[in-house]
Amino acid sequence: MPRESGSPRVDAESDFLRARRHQVLSGLAARLRGETEDVVQSMSFDEVVAALGRRGEHYVGTKVIPLDAIVGSVDKVKDFDRRFRPTSTRSRERWERLARASRKGEEIPPIDVYQVGDYYFVQDGHHRVSVARSLGVNLIEARVTAVDTLLTPVGVGARDELELKHWRRLMLERVPFTGEARAAVAVDHPVQYGEIAENVEAWAARQMHAEGAYMDKATMARRWYEEEFCPVVELIEEAGVRGAHERPAEAYLRVACERYTLIRDHEWSTEIMAQVSKGKKARKPKP
Repeated sequence: MPRESGSPRVDAESDFLRARRHQVLSGLAARLRGETEDVVQSMSFDEVVAALGRRGEHYVGTKVIPLDAIVGSVDKVKDFDRRFRPTSTRSRERWERLARASRKGEEIPPIDVYQVGDYYFVQDGHHRVSVARSLGVNLIEARVTAVDTLLTPVGVGARDELELKHWRRLMLERVPFTGEARAAVAVDHPVQYGEIAENVEAWAARQMHAEGAYMDKATMARRWYEEEFCPVVELIEEAGVRGAHERPAEAYLRVACERYTLIRDHEWSTEIMAQVSKGKKARKPKP
């Protein structure tokens, strides 16, 4: 806890001014580094859950949680930054009243949060979180509701990561990969998830036409992975045309595009792969 002057009122005023000063300096530093406002702004619960896909929720109960694990808000994203420092003086009186109560050792009621994986988002109690962080507290009591999501809630600490999660979720809704396939079909660029879904659906359409039989989504995902993706990735590895930092799914998309551009064919063979390897032009493996 910061030093005390002997007057809780004076100390609370100093606490607020210090928090505001740090928030302003942090924002200025981010702009000098060329970072956008999204980097310093509190994360939005709705954005995160929309990107991951909401399945349901259940009440966990009251427990003590680490303040560093609280990364965002349900409805006050613009009122506090990522470290829950106030972004304006609008709620100064309320903030200082809570700071005085905390310094006096008065009982502070638990906050209400949503838990998404290892992350927490404040539903009620933003000022209590802000004051606690300002006073150097590490833990806080909270009533926790856990949210279940379609995608595993990891790697959602920044908004650019959310965009990748969003497009991956959309791909999995169109092509429900499971198990090994779900882990293998991963890329680093959001738009490529749409390209994967289009490739899978086009492949399934050709197969259904050739076989004269309907293929449901689960079968489509399984068969494309086993009959198309794995054999082609094996050919790519044998031909040595995967970039050093290129994921298998990214290599598949690039080589499939090069194959069709050069040969106008959907078939795969070692001979076709040899032609693709020799005929690479604009699209090259990453260095």
